[in-house]
Amino acid sequence: MGFGLITAAIIATASVAFSLQFSVTTTPNFAHGELLTVGAYAALVGQNLTNNLFVAVAAAMIAGAACALFLNLGLIQPFIGAGAKRLAIFLVTVSYGLVLQNIILLIFGGTPLTYKLPTPNLQNVGPFLWTSLDVGVLLTALLVLVLLHLLLRYTRFGKAMRAVSDNPQLARASGINTPRIIAVTWALDGAIAGYSGCVLAAYLGAMTPTMGYSFLVVIFAAAVIGGLGKPYGTLIGALLLGVVMEVSAAYIRAEYKTSIAFGLLIIALLIRPRGVISAEIFNLAE
Repeated sequence: MGFGLITAAIIATASVAFSLQFSVTTTPNFAHGELLTVGAYAALVGQNLTNNLFVAVAAAMIAGAACALFLNLGLIQPFIGAGAKRLAIFLVTVSYGLVLQNIILLIFGGTPLTYKLPTPNLQNVGPFLWTSLDVGVLLTALLVLVLLHLLLRYTRFGKAMRAVSDNPQLARASGINTPRIIAVTWALDGAIAGYSGCVLAAYLGAMTPTMGYSFLVVIFAAAVIGGLGKPYGTLIGALLLGVVMEVSAAYIRAEYKTSIAFGLLIIALLIRPRGVISAEIFNLAE
């Protein structure tokens, strides 16, 4: 159960960013996994250059935001302006993800790489026995999610995001700069994804060019279970998925945990494609 909470925290930050971006832009970003990978490798570069943890995390977030912004402004918006169908936009995101993956492979190679982390100490936190890394992952994930909640609920920009998510045409007619809101949302998505990538790499103990791609099904499953485009519902979906994946490891081999996520995704799509947790209070526009 304790490890399930740590897994859920990592899934939550990555999947909430994915769901938030979809709720505002209505564009499913299937390069989202590669944004995590970019963040992980950018953090490695930052650590190697400065040996500073905060610089490494900042590098991950900046790199993720830059790649997400380029995807939106350099690729998706020109295609939308040219009248491209939704299928074409989907293929653009998939292709962009593959390009990023191969660029990383070309630069860093396929050998798993690791961060230089201090030896973790075991700590009793309530009924759980966690390492210092586990505690750090959980606390930073909670901080990111709380800050995101405050942004969405109590800032002018957050209200503009919610307006665009609810009705883009009405938001534009009300004087909201919709293209700017969409662009900043993409950057925010990339920054959170970059952070999630470096945390995921630290938790797994190594990173590879396909790390984020392999994790995408877990992200997508959490988003669908909670209600795609509903960040608050996605948060609950991530918690359920993380706990189920870790509890299942007691009965099946650990490498099959992703298969559990895939199975839950299929069940959710068959039973409640709009989200198993579909209460309106989880809708961003509320």
